[in-house]
Amino acid sequence: MKSLFPSAPVLLLAAGLWAAPVAQAQLGPMPRDVVQFTATATLEARQDQLSVTLRATREGSDPAVVQQQLKAVLDAALAEARPAAQPGALEVRSGNFSLFPRSNRDGRISTWQGTAELVLSGSDLERIAALAGRVQGMAVTQTVFGLSREQRERLEQQAQAQAIERFRARATDIARGFGFSGYSLREININSQEQGAQIRPRFMAMEAKSSMSSDAPLPVEAGQAQVQVTVSGSVQLK
Repeated sequence: MKSLFPSAPVLLLAAGLWAAPVAQAQLGPMPRDVVQFTATATLEARQDQLSVTLRATREGSDPAVVQQQLKAVLDAALAEARPAAQPGALEVRSGNFSLFPRSNRDGRISTWQGTAELVLSGSDLERIAALAGRVQGMAVTQTVFGLSREQRERLEQQAQAQAIERFRARATDIARGFGFSGYSLREININSQEQGAQIRPRFMAMEAKSSMSSDAPLPVEAGQAQVQVTVSGSVQLK
């Protein structure tokens, strides 16, 4: 049986041929003489910020009793820490406070375990270390070194200026290398990141405190941190 619409395939093909140049015209001509590359600058500074997390753990059959025990330990720790607090230099705050059941082999709740945390942070590393050593009933679970916001912003500004200057210098060199007199910017992306943050694992920190007297300062030593800024993009040679 003959098709009632013999011209349909021809019409579809014609429509496809007509749409192709229209789509190409909408996209515009393919860019020529465009180069993509990156430039990076890295600056280093000594870490000036410390955060210490202390934790107490209790376990028992009565969740209310466990919660009350944790509350008493945390209240005593806060009472010890608050007088030493100083804005910016030593900040004191409570951390996670959790209580959860533990099941036996039969799947029934056998005991309840809870944790309470105290967090000391700031720029006065010696004061934070001394206070962490005095707090009773809680063990150090983590120490984190980093850069203060002011220090990080200062390094970012300096590294960004260097990265931009390197990007411009490289663009000029590339243009001259290909026989062009100059270039114009097409697209620019700037990213920054901090590297070298030091996080001491829990078991190392707990061993450090258990090996010294109860009121001795926590042994801490800041390291170096890096701020890296990367400028990436494309230029039109001309």
